[in-house]
Amino acid sequence: MSEGATLQNYNAELVKCIEDLRQKREELNRSIAADEEEKAKIQNDLRILTERLSRINDNLARKIASRTEYDKTITETEGAYQKILESSQTLLHVLKRESTNLSKNRQASS
Repeated sequence: MSEGATLQNYNAELVKCIEDLRQKREELNRSIAADEEEKAKIQNDLRILTERLSRINDNLARKIASRTEYDKTITETEGAYQKILESSQTLLHVLKRESTNLSKNRQASS
């Protein structure tokens, strides 16, 4: 084989290697573009989810504060109601005792 033919073979092989490298680079570019697109979508989804989480946390904080107020009101009302029951019971005992005393006094007068 002559030097010219050998050089031509090397040249053809070099061109083929360069083309292979360019093809692999293009495949890599497509893969990078797909990954960047997915990344952008995920970042957008994350932003949306972060906003939703923030709104839910705000709503939750308000609802928990309201529940605490309900608990406080219920506890205070139950305490007051218990005092009313105790006062009613005491009043009933006093009334029965006075009624009994009045009955005894009336019978003693008769």
